[in-house]
Amino acid sequence: MENKNDIIISPKTKVMQLIETWPQLEDVLIDYVPAFSKLKNPVLRKTVAKIATLQQAATIGNVKVEDLINRLRKEVGQDLLKETEHGGYNTARLWWVNEQKIYKEMDARKMLAAGEHPVTQVMADLKQLPAGMVYKLYAPFLPAPLIDKATSLSFEHWVNEISEAEFEVYFYKS
Repeated sequence: MENKNDIIISPKTKVMQLIETWPQLEDVLIDYVPAFSKLKNPVLRKTVAKIATLQQAATIGNVKVEDLINRLRKEVGQDLLKETEHGGYNTARLWWVNEQKIYKEMDARKMLAAGEHPVTQVMADLKQLPAGMVYKLYAPFLPAPLIDKATSLSFEHWVNEISEAEFEVYFYKS
């Protein structure tokens, strides 16, 4: 574990690093972003918390990243963050979202309920996705790290929030 004095809480801080360094911040994070109560699930804690950043946590919780960072920094006595740019995710329906273009679908909810993590399967599926086609993912939370990974590989995405615990994420390969 790193020295607390060496870590400055930022949008790029991993959730796991945060709660390992300051265990008391887990409850603060959950209070501020209730969706992160799922961190109590050991499978999600081992997987999602290791790769999710605080910026992604803010997006999942639909809160401003600087507000979340400042709340956490205040708890541990760090200087407050100034206004930052928020990347966000595509939530406005895009031209390529078309049910007829769906090449493959996957329900991550079933895998997560079985204690499995779907990232490897989704990434393998995306690599097989033909150009001009769509991959549809069902998830019980906004899979921000997965979206970031797919975006880094030049996939476009659209997030359709059905409810607080139900998301459809569409990926498109141009």
